Amino acid sequence: MNLSSKIVLISGPTASGKSEFAIKLAKKINGEIVNADSMQVYKELQILSARPKIKDYQNTKHHLYGFQSVKKNFSVGDWLKLSKKKITEIQNRKKVPILVGGTGLYFKSLTDGLIKIPNIPFKIRNKIRLLNKKIGQEKFYKKLMILDKKIKNKIDPNDIQRSIRAYEVKYHTNKSLVDWYKNTKSIYDKDNFFKIYIDYPREKLVERIYVRSKKMIKDGAVNEVQKFLKLKVKKDKTATKAIGINEISDYLDKKADLNEIITKIAIKTRQYAKRQSTWSRGNMSDWIKIQPHSLNRFLKKI
Repeated sequence: MNLSSKIVLISGPTASGKSEFAIKLAKKINGEIVNADSMQVYKELQILSARPKIKDYQNTKHHLYGFQSVKKNFSVGDWLKLSKKKITEIQNRKKVPILVGGTGLYFKSLTDGLIKIPNIPFKIRNKIRLLNKKIGQEKFYKKLMILDKKIKNKIDPNDIQRSIRAYEVKYHTNKSLVDWYKNTKSIYDKDNFFKIYIDYPREKLVERIYVRSKKMIKDGAVNEVQKFLKLKVKKDKTATKAIGINEISDYLDKKADLNEIITKIAIKTRQYAKRQSTWSRGNMSDWIKIQPHSLNRFLKKI
């Protein structure tokens, strides 16, 4: 299997071992790694985002990790522009670009092109999120079907994130997300990509998430959140959504003990992993699904 002329994409749910696998693959095929995780771009969120360690950077070249301030938003469009530049640079060095992360929209923008939807005001986005929270996903999805009939069968009824996105786009632009997608295309051919999805069994992933949540606390996540809170980041900034910030804030305010926040972080992370899996079923059907126990066997075949 020759990957020297490909752009390798590696995705999977959080805590599935994507970064470790990417490093092993990079060593095998003379690759360089590009971040495709929306939280790992922030320099102040080393521990909470599970960013690769310094020793990993030293052994294998990594790009687009820990460079953005949490005080600034970083959009899919920002990532796409920078990642395309990095892909070209890596290929010019006769190396293989390996993009790794769990942010589905990043990968979709690269493989399918970026939808040029006008910016939706924060007030509208917040209003729709509050509506979803108030009435629940089941009723919200029914309202979405009434608002935008074209979206039927395009979104999993349990996918909260995509349901909200479809609702806010139709609400603000009066144009279905389906129609916006029709006018987009990637600068790359589909044959340019080699796409791998690490398909971790649910029960084992739950165990890994809990172990990682405990390790984050041990590694200094509390101190990281203390420093983050001192920066007084505005609530509309993407970085404030990082799992662990609200939970550890409760601990610092003496509203919960360490064991309680570890459990809460693990639960939220599990929920996020489930959303990622739902996304993959709807948007990554053509990716090669590999079970974790088969990763080493896959590396040997290359």
